Amino acid sequence: MTEMTEAKTLLLLKPRGFCAGVVRAIDIVRIALETFGPPIYVRKEIVHNKYVVEDLKGKGAIFVDDVEEVPNGERIIYSAHGVAPSVREASKLRMLRVIDATCPLVTKVHVEAIRFAKDNYSLILIGHLNHDEIVGTLGEAPDVTQVVSNAEQVATIVVPDPNRVAYLTQTTLSLDEAKDIIEALKAKFPNIRGPHAQDICYATENRQVAVKNVAEQADLVLVVGSPNSSNSNRLVEVAGNLGTNSFLIDTCRDIDEKWLEGVKTVALTAGASAPEILVQEVMTFLGQKGFSNVREVEVMPEHVRFALPPEIVAAIGAAPEAPAVE
Repeated sequence: MTEMTEAKTLLLLKPRGFCAGVVRAIDIVRIALETFGPPIYVRKEIVHNKYVVEDLKGKGAIFVDDVEEVPNGERIIYSAHGVAPSVREASKLRMLRVIDATCPLVTKVHVEAIRFAKDNYSLILIGHLNHDEIVGTLGEAPDVTQVVSNAEQVATIVVPDPNRVAYLTQTTLSLDEAKDIIEALKAKFPNIRGPHAQDICYATENRQVAVKNVAEQADLVLVVGSPNSSNSNRLVEVAGNLGTNSFLIDTCRDIDEKWLEGVKTVALTAGASAPEILVQEVMTFLGQKGFSNVREVEVMPEHVRFALPPEIVAAIGAAPEAPAVE
């Protein structure tokens, strides 16, 4: 008599994958290519995902690290992570036609930084120093801004007036990590001010909450996302902090089958810049390894959408046979 093999479980987390800011940024590049034709220049990776960037390259997008690489008068798209004022000035000098794909939630942080600086506050920016988003926000008020990445660094902060200090955060941080840093800041600067609403974006928070919700039910958590994706890395950390083995994978080809030894339940999610096609490929791979009992676990619904920027709406409207804009 043949022994029956018990089906193993795959917990498919929801929400996962693309957030509204990423959808908007990718749509901006796609529509620009369709409306104006290639080449369209994009400063930095439009979002931090290798698959997305390669796909858009194939459609005619040219990714550059600096606006100095763009021929005078050409179109350039700023990535979802935002840019410093110095980049905008450099674009003007080269007479570049700018389309701004900065996520509106990142723009919110920039506006807050400008406001605090104008009110003569010392600004503490919580985040990862070399991340594109932090580089852009720091550029709004570099003379009064300090970046901290962990609670230990708070002890070294020196400001002119301890009663005029404010903090802001990168939108893609770990909620727990940010909480620890903010508590340390409040202990050192009792009168510190913060944003009216938290800067960590809804999508980052929702994906972290989803991981927390199932991490203890799973033997393994897999996060689809590229290595330079901040929010994807934070999902791995959240699961790890709860004691569950967790790995970041760009594609299903990154899965080490040793990770699956003795595993009966895998939880699968994706960072906010990872496309669903990569999640489906991982599902197919895991299905071939016996994880055929698939359960979608929805923690909270997401219905956020962001409008396209006026630069591209106006251009589309003026173009012949313009594609419809929802």
